Amino acid sequence: MVTCLACGRETTQAVWRASLCVCPACGAHQMIPARDRLTALCDAGTLQEMDAQLVGGNPLSFPGYEKKLAAQREKNGMQEAVMTATGRIDGHPAVLAVLDALFFMGSMGTGVGEKITRAIEYARDAHLPLIMFSASGGARMQEGFFSLMQMAKTSAAIADFSDKGGLYISVLTNPTTGGVTASFASLGDIMLAEPDALIGFAGPRVIEQTIGQRLPEGFQRSEFQQEHGFIDQIVPRAQMRAVLSQLLRLHEGGVKRA
Repeated sequence: MVTCLACGRETTQAVWRASLCVCPACGAHQMIPARDRLTALCDAGTLQEMDAQLVGGNPLSFPGYEKKLAAQREKNGMQEAVMTATGRIDGHPAVLAVLDALFFMGSMGTGVGEKITRAIEYARDAHLPLIMFSASGGARMQEGFFSLMQMAKTSAAIADFSDKGGLYISVLTNPTTGGVTASFASLGDIMLAEPDALIGFAGPRVIEQTIGQRLPEGFQRSEFQQEHGFIDQIVPRAQMRAVLSQLLRLHEGGVKRA
């Protein structure tokens, strides 16, 4: 059985997987494995993973980091906190990257930054649209400034992709915070978000402690971000495939037109 973290209702694993990790009782969107998300989005038989074995190292020789990475890989069946792939959505080809919050909270280290950059560059060279799903606690502290460098690296790759006319759709899920928010996640030509996703740089508790004031109700949630112009549309997970298909069809070829 699976228990919803929002309402406490229980449901079976089969129902949970069928609902794409959205609670059938209250509609709360829970964390979903990257592979499950991609499988649900892409046409059957079209998903081709990229750079599956690419991993980051331990550049600062952080104590115990290798063991923690090994445990995450064993638990999640992934080598890093992002899965990149090519695939088709209702026949429309695209390059996709999905951060997995179940792997080190989707934190961005050198391996994640490199995989995302390679996906962006592939989309640029192949003249394909780019779709990225963010779910992250930010930069990975065990890699220190090497992880922070990935912010500039991925942002520069997006800038080059955009200069070449590429279409980038950024989808923000719960949570999208820290260095990921401050880099590639915020640079989409079209900005989508799942319902009630936490989106920001610092968390609300940190901000409240810093300014000594209570924040407005729903601050940093996707509905708040849409109201203030940061998000173009909030899309429930069950409708994401249809919305992305429509956007790709409207932007035929995945290239922005003058």
